Amino acid sequence: MSATTTTAGSAEAAGERPAPPVPGQRAAEYRRRGWWRDETFLDDLHRQARLRPHRLAVAGRRVAESRTDTLDYAELNRLTDRFALALLDLGVRTGDFVAVQLPNRWETVPLIFASIRVGAVIIPVSPLCTEEELRHRLALTGARVCVTLPEWSGTPLAEIVTRLKGELPSLEHVSVVDGPAPAGALPFHEHFVAEERERREGAADRLHGLALGADDPFVVLFTSGTTGPSKGVLHSQNTVHSAVRGYVDAFGAGDDWVAAVSTPLVHYSGFAQGVLAGVMLGGTVAFQDVRRNEALLDLVERYGATLLYGPPATLADVAASQRSGRRDTSTLRHVVIGSAPVLKELADDVHETLGARVHSLWGMSENGPVTTTRPEDPEGWAARSNGRAIDAMETRIETSGAYGTAGAEGSVGLLKVRGASLALGYHRRPEAFAAELGADGWFDTGDLARDDGRGGIRIIGRARDAVLRDGRVAPMTELEAVIGSHPKAVEAALVGLETPAGGTGEAAPRNVIVAVVVPRGGQGPTLDEVRTRITEAGHDTLFLPDRVELVPVLPKTLTGKVRKAELRERYATPMPAS
Repeated sequence: MSATTTTAGSAEAAGERPAPPVPGQRAAEYRRRGWWRDETFLDDLHRQARLRPHRLAVAGRRVAESRTDTLDYAELNRLTDRFALALLDLGVRTGDFVAVQLPNRWETVPLIFASIRVGAVIIPVSPLCTEEELRHRLALTGARVCVTLPEWSGTPLAEIVTRLKGELPSLEHVSVVDGPAPAGALPFHEHFVAEERERREGAADRLHGLALGADDPFVVLFTSGTTGPSKGVLHSQNTVHSAVRGYVDAFGAGDDWVAAVSTPLVHYSGFAQGVLAGVMLGGTVAFQDVRRNEALLDLVERYGATLLYGPPATLADVAASQRSGRRDTSTLRHVVIGSAPVLKELADDVHETLGARVHSLWGMSENGPVTTTRPEDPEGWAARSNGRAIDAMETRIETSGAYGTAGAEGSVGLLKVRGASLALGYHRRPEAFAAELGADGWFDTGDLARDDGRGGIRIIGRARDAVLRDGRVAPMTELEAVIGSHPKAVEAALVGLETPAGGTGEAAPRNVIVAVVVPRGGQGPTLDEVRTRITEAGHDTLFLPDRVELVPVLPKTLTGKVRKAELRERYATPMPAS
């Protein structure tokens, strides 16, 4: 027995807009509503280059070098053709895969559009990728070209990728940006930038008819890989367009859009909500190559950013930076926080220091941004909700006895989503995608959520990490945010451990909650201080942690998700012999 709560992004009732069971019918419906289209992001670029050639498209700050690389739309369009021809000269053909392992650098942007131009699928890869994970991603996709750096964060990336070229038959070319290329690799500037290939006779003919269509596979974005090798989420331009369109429409964005993006361009938020949203609107995206949160406001002030996106810790640093050295943030209208709950004190702090309203967003690589709070929501709503679905998506909460009393007010259940933004699948892992997808088109996100009371959702945590006490699910993500906001903490994670009865008359094991905390300044909060923080934030004492463990750093995936299985194993209390 289960109960469901369904919310849709549009004003129409969910029952009036069921997803048709036949893919062709579904595509026609998505096109009718404007979520899918026949144009592509490359068409958007061509249009912007024609209408506003000298409008700033990209501002990529190189923090250590105190310089910013910029491209207007005419330059971006010209470099797209130049890079596309360079890819053709490397033998890249329709359907091939091109890996780009770069931090937030300007080169990534024309490489995205150049890949579309030649009919190739782009694979954004983090420069923090381990050799094992990099091998997995290049082998799974059969990447033909990999663009990388000489080194990053002390890791010799170019040497590693060039060595992998000897192991992977599909990997034919390695190109190295900004530095010496090892034997067997190509200098990026020499091959991609220095030659004006687009001016050569016949250049246009070489590119004619190669570009990807709106429904073709377009990009592979890799998941966090918390429970095994990461999965490659395969999107078309239309599945991404519907998400990006819904995202910008939620904030009433137009061609005056200027986004300061703190997240990596290899993640959905930077790649799509940053770069592709900017080009679609004819706006500007600004980013920096390393995480220097206190410097983000320099981008906001310099380029007149209207939106700032990032996780809670980033925005807390930004607010603190504004207090210590005020910048002009008068253009900023929206601060969007993703990846974790928004606490009221953070929302208030951001509004007070930056003058912009805070919004909460939830999404995943398989769908992009799915829910967000809106400008028309009540003041402070971001601290209570992850918002409602964008126009192209629906959400459904399936409650059952596994997560408390089904149908009870505020009951928790599995979050499922459906709509035009859902990915094409997992590359070369169709069975894994099918396992999460119901016959009626609902995709199991693996998250637990509850209804926010206004047609939206509030994320509780991952289903596999759920901790129940007295038949109720602990709001893990909210509790972690509260503990992580303690003055003596940098961040925190909670794990539940099943241990024997503890001398208080309990006849059966109970779930013990362990707070794993990264201390600030070497001295973290005590258990009493953690508990006080939680009760002062208004949370039920039923979910107070039983232990606090201090660690120098939390084990995380490349996308920043905590490896909770590793923490459970580390802090598990052995069961005594019977």
